[in-house]
Amino acid sequence: MRAYYRSLKPLVLWREAERPLSWAALFGRVAPVELEIGFGSGDYLVARAQQHPERDFVGIELEWEGVQRALRRIASAGLTNVRVLLGDARPILRRAIAPQSLTRVYTLFPCPWPKKHHHKHRLFDQRQMQLVNSRLVDGGECYLLTDHAEYFQWVLGNLTDTGFTAFARTVPPQVGTKYERKWLAEGQSHFYELRLTKTEHCLVPLLEDVAMETYRVPQFDPARFQPAEVAEEVHVVFKETRYDPARQIAMTRVVVVEDDLVQHFWIEIVREGDIWRIRPAPGCGVVPTVGVQRALDAVREACG
Repeated sequence: MRAYYRSLKPLVLWREAERPLSWAALFGRVAPVELEIGFGSGDYLVARAQQHPERDFVGIELEWEGVQRALRRIASAGLTNVRVLLGDARPILRRAIAPQSLTRVYTLFPCPWPKKHHHKHRLFDQRQMQLVNSRLVDGGECYLLTDHAEYFQWVLGNLTDTGFTAFARTVPPQVGTKYERKWLAEGQSHFYELRLTKTEHCLVPLLEDVAMETYRVPQFDPARFQPAEVAEEVHVVFKETRYDPARQIAMTRVVVVEDDLVQHFWIEIVREGDIWRIRPAPGCGVVPTVGVQRALDAVREACG
């Protein structure tokens, strides 16, 4: 299988790492840290890191294809001041990034989700802006560049009680990213820029991991095993269960949705002497949360 990257060293496995992340440990020095949300192919992230070797840069991207391209660009440029994370920026900011640890947060051409019933997916509602504020140092900056006028106005409308002062304007093309070139080719000659400076601190504590309780049960019948789903503030859905009678081990695949965090993982039920052990399967990179514990509780109850 062909690898589309040259090195995985800049990739941070945030679900498995000690949280909050230590920038000094990850970069081997103490320096100002900038965060790009949704770096796409990583072209602007790499350009910023090349222009400012005295700073460290972190990028978050939802798509693995974009992470691969960024890793290739980082390696080609020989950069040591860039780290990338795969996942949704919202749970990463809430669970993995310490308060007042970033000097700048920026995003270029985020998806505007133009349909009204999709607005819940948009970046930078009031709650998210308060979260970004909490992760910035005093005087830190949040920067947004978009092609979408209605989304731009929507973000401006969410700035009340977020601790930012705003400077908004239209600007000509300036960053040279793929999406900017796309809009230029389609005839758009100006874009909407928002610079936010942190003037007051919003207190949004780090969401800490919960103490995970695994179980030992006296019996397990794979023919009768059917864990109940949970549909409350936390949603737990069981997808499938597989059982190996020779090894006496069952695996049940589960999806847990809570707040902005979605986790897909396996729970194993394995015979250990006279009992059956229930726990998240090793290697799944599970973030210990209330939802994961509810999934384990449901499996224990289904074992009788």
